[in-house]
Parts: sequence; C-alpha cells; structure tokens
Amino acid sequence: MTDDAAARLRRLAGGLLCFVLVAVLAVMVEHSWPPLLSMDHDAGVWPQRTTYDQHGLFVWWLWVGRFFGTIAMTCYTVVAGVLLWFRHRRAAVWLVGVMLVAGVGNSLIKLLVARHRPVFRHPVEVLTSYSFPSGHASGIAAAAGVTVVLVLMLVRRRGVRRLLIGVAVAAVLLVGADRIFLGVHDLSDVLGGYLLGVGIVLLGLAVFDPRPRSIVALLQPLPEAVPPTEKRLAVVLNPVKVEDVLQFREMVETVAAGSGWEAVDWWETTVEDTGYRMAHEAAVSGAATVVAVGGDGTIRAVCEELAGTGIPVGIVPAGTGNLLARNLAIPLYLRAAVDVAINGQDRAIDMVAVSGDNMDDATFLVMAGMGFDAAIMEGVNEDIKAKVGWLAYVWSALKSLMFPAIRVEISMDGGPFVEARARTIVVGNVGHLQAGMPLLPDAAIDDGTLDVVLLYPRMFLSWLPLAVRVLSRNPRTDELVTRMTGASVTIRTSVDAPRQLDGDLIAPGRELHCACIHGRLLVRVPR
Repeated sequence: MTDDAAARLRRLAGGLLCFVLVAVLAVMVEHSWPPLLSMDHDAGVWPQRTTYDQHGLFVWWLWVGRFFGTIAMTCYTVVAGVLLWFRHRRAAVWLVGVMLVAGVGNSLIKLLVARHRPVFRHPVEVLTSYSFPSGHASGIAAAAGVTVVLVLMLVRRRGVRRLLIGVAVAAVLLVGADRIFLGVHDLSDVLGGYLLGVGIVLLGLAVFDPRPRSIVALLQPLPEAVPPTEKRLAVVLNPVKVEDVLQFREMVETVAAGSGWEAVDWWETTVEDTGYRMAHEAAVSGAATVVAVGGDGTIRAVCEELAGTGIPVGIVPAGTGNLLARNLAIPLYLRAAVDVAINGQDRAIDMVAVSGDNMDDATFLVMAGMGFDAAIMEGVNEDIKAKVGWLAYVWSALKSLMFPAIRVEISMDGGPFVEARARTIVVGNVGHLQAGMPLLPDAAIDDGTLDVVLLYPRMFLSWLPLAVRVLSRNPRTDELVTRMTGASVTIRTSVDAPRQLDGDLIAPGRELHCACIHGRLLVRVPR
C-alpha cells in the first residue's frame, strides 16, 4: 500500500468515527438520556444567565453569531473558492464541496432528529428551528478543517502556519461559546456540529485529493530526441530552505518514481558553497535533469554552473523572493513545482554576463540593480525576513525611499554614453518584481534583449505617480521613468553605489557592464 493510499484510509476511518459519534449523540438526544440532559443543563445555565444580565455581552455574542452565520459563511466560501480557482482549481472544488455537504448534511440531520431549542425562563434570543446539531458549529468546524488543510498545503513558513491554524481553532471555540452563551443551543448540539464538520472534512480528503494532479496523469510524455540510457534525477538542495528535509526527500522520490525515474541522487549546499560544486558533480554523474531547490541564490548558482551543458534545470522555489520562478510561471506550491521540475517541458532562456569594478565576473538570470534597488536588499533584516518573508523587503523599501540620487552615464550596445540622474537603475532579463509588479513590462527572458529602467522621483510624494505609471504599464518615458533596451549595457556612476545581482548584494562600485547571452540555459517550465 502506498503512503497516499494509507493516508486516505486513515482519513476515511477518522471521518466514519466522527459520523458514528454524531449518530450516538443523536440517539441519546432522541431518548432524552438523563446524563446528557444534565450535562447540557449544567453547561448552559450560567452562560445564558450571564448574557441576559449584561447587555454588552449580548451584543457581542449576537455579532459573533452573525459574522459566522449561514449567509456570512456562504459568502466566505464563494470568495475563497473564486480566489483559489485561478491557481488551485482542485482545492477550490474541494473547499466548495466540503462546505456544501456540511450545510446540507446538517439540515438533513436536524430534520431527522427534530430536537427543539433549549428553553430558559428569561431567553436572550429565541429561535424556532431545530437544534441538533448546531449549524454554526458544523459550519465553523468544516471551515476550520478546510483552513488547516489549505494552510498545511500552501503556506511554507512555520510561524505563519501556526498563526493561521491557531486563529482557525480560536474561531471554532468562539462560535461554540456563542451558541451556548446566547442560549440557542445545548452543549451536545455544539459537540454534534463539531463532529459533523470534522467528519465531512476527513471524508472529503478521503474521496477527493485537493492537491494538483501530476502532469504525468494529465498529459502524454514529451518525445525525447535522444532518450537517456538511465533516467537518473539529481537534486541540489539548500536544506535551510526546507522545513522537513526527510519529508521533502520522500515527496520528491515518490513523484519521481511515479514519473518513471529510476533513481534520485542528492546533494546539499553549504554556507561556503551555494551550489556550484554540487551542480558540477550532479552534471558529471550522468543525471538527465538537475533539480535546484532553494532561494534565488541557490537557483542562480546551479543555473550558472549548468549553463551551456544542455542539461535541463528544474526549479523548485523555496526562498522568499523566487523571482525567476514567478516570471517562468512555476508554481510556488512545492509539490507542484517538483512535478514541473520533473515532468515539465524544456525552455531555452537567456543569461546575462556581468562585469565591473570591485567584483568578479558573474551572471544573473533575473535582474541587476544599482542605487535604491540594491539598498533595499542591503537594508533587509534577516531575522524579520525569516519571520514575515517578503514583507521584510517592503519595510526595507520604505526606509530607503529617499536614497540619494546619483549621476549616471549609460551606453546601450556600445553606443555613446547618455547622462542622467536616478535613484535606482535596474537591468532586467524579466519583467516582474514581487507581487507581480510590472517594472519592465516588455521584458522577456528569451528574447536576447536586456531592458533597462531608471527611476528618478525627485520628492517623497513623487513615488505615488511613479507607482501609478509602473502598475498601469504606461510606456511614456520622461525624467521620472526612463526605459532603454539593447543586447548589452554599460552603466557608470559618479560615486560608489550599492549593487545587487538577483537579490544578492555585491560590493559597491561605479560600473556595471551587462551582456545578454541568448538561449544559454535550459529550464523546466509548466506544459
């Protein structure tokens, strides 16, 4: 039995157990079992009386009930389903299906059991519908279960995952308390709702996998001009970027085995070597494909080492920026990215050779920057970055907005130098920055051309019209935004300026020479 089959069996057993417990509770309710009635009475008298005596508390619980009521939960489900549909369609279908079944199942059980609402001498809210199980409780339990599944599936950072799961659990407890403090449900109604919601989530996981299906299951294998004698996969992994290395290895090897690969060889990067030696050893070992797993630095090292070899590089973005992956439409969900790295199609992309003062010759795949752009990278606090991810770049950018303007001279394709002033100069091989910002909207990673942009907001408030210009893809060129294109560019500044390549800082300097090398690297992209 495979791991996936065993997991489905456990989920099915857990769901059935929840349904059995709901049935047991329903039988106890039907036969008015004295211990159950006593428990409900003891658990409900004090909360209901407290709410009756304090009007402010009544208003609070009333709004909690409305915020998590049927209409509200339906709206949340529709919005979440629509948002997921664009990137994770199976997850969207699963979410809507689970919430729909939870609502219908709750209504059917209420009709079957037909339990009346609890009665108090001084009611704070009176409802005439049936009581067992609580619709609010089953709805929030199903929603929390869906949230936990999607968070574990899509959110990488442990701290963020814990926060979101904690919020989901708190919402479950809050809604259960709301039903009891308002006196509209007994404790057994709430427990029955919880069990029903959790059972439906587990059953949903057992019958339908919300994860994207493998390319192997959807498409025919691509033809190979020279099929390898042995299908060996090499993986260069930055272990710092993966939370559970053993679990990640198992996942990669499972996907590889299901895709017909005979063996997976592993190399791990170190602080001293971000991937150059590992990529070289993977290449000479006879690997048909090398998969790079890590942040932009690891990806760049592996790609730089394998450029020109004809060995395709699969990219699994596990860092914070992941700009190359974003611009190649590689999914950020790790399992889907591994699937693309193993089963995607090969695409020849450009690399850019870089030289300058106070630096060794290097290359980049995404973009190089001087001035404000590099100052952002320089100002990122690594501790904050580890906790909040790309928001650390936003905070650094806010602190660096008024980076001093510098005088620059720019030559495109060996032509005459043009003088300008700018707060930042970006040389791009791709078009989009974080959050899909189209800084270089006409840039393409395989067109053999570099796109250069100079930004010169004179005052703090000048950043606002600049942002509008960039986001609206306005092609107009003036002193605020200047754009140039060419196969090569030379930039000279009047003073030492901070510099970065693909988000990695290099020594400050006064010159950069960038030359595009057309179709230098093969990478795996979605089919």
